[in-house]
Amino acid sequence: MNTVIHPAEIVREYGPFEGGKSVAGVTHDGRRVWAATGAALVAFDPASGEAQQRIERPCDAGTAFDGRYLWQLAEARIDKIDPATGSVVASIPAPGQGGDSGMAWAEGSLWVGQHRGRKIHQIDPATGAIQRTIESNRFVTGVTWVDGELWHGTWEDDASEIRRIDPADGRVLESLQMPAGTNVSGLESDGADLFYAGGGGAGKVRAVRRPKRA
Repeated sequence: MNTVIHPAEIVREYGPFEGGKSVAGVTHDGRRVWAATGAALVAFDPASGEAQQRIERPCDAGTAFDGRYLWQLAEARIDKIDPATGSVVASIPAPGQGGDSGMAWAEGSLWVGQHRGRKIHQIDPATGAIQRTIESNRFVTGVTWVDGELWHGTWEDDASEIRRIDPADGRVLESLQMPAGTNVSGLESDGADLFYAGGGGAGKVRAVRRPKRA
C-alpha cells in the first residue's frame, strides 16, 4: 500500500506562552489544550487562545490525559498529576530512561515515543512495564490515537510530518507534511477534526486539520 501524502493544513497557532521558551508535549482534556513548556504545564482555551491554568512541574517531553489525570514525561520518569491540585499522585519509570518523546493514553495504556530509538512503546501505567513495541523509520516526537488510528509526529533533518501508521507493523499509511521550518514536538488529537502539534523551540502549539474520511 502506498502512503497517502497531504500538505498539512495549519488552521491556527497559539503561544508562545509566558515563561516558556519551547513546547515539548501536548494533550487535550476534552475542553482545553495542555502544553508542556519545560518548567510548567499550561492549559489554554483553544477557542480564545487564553491561558487558563498553570502547573509548575518538570515537563521536558510528552504529555497525556486519561480522562482524570495528566501524565507527564520528566526526564527518566513519568509523573501522574492531578490537574485539580497540581500534585503528583504517582510516578513510574519511563521506558527510554530519558530518551522518551511523545505520549498518549489509549485502551487503558500509555503509548510512549522513543525519539532517536524510532519506536513507540505501549506500557502499563501502573508499573511502566513495556507491553508491546511498534517500530518507526523516523524519529518519533509525538503520539496520539484517534478513532482507532495511531498517529505520530516526526522531526528529522529539520523536516516534520504527522503520520498515520499501521499499529500492527508500523507501515506508514498517511502523511501530513508540515511546511519547511515548522517542526512537531508533541502531538494530540481533539477527538474530532484537529491535531494539536507542539512547535519545539518556536514555543507555539499549532492546530492542524485532520484529513476527513470518505
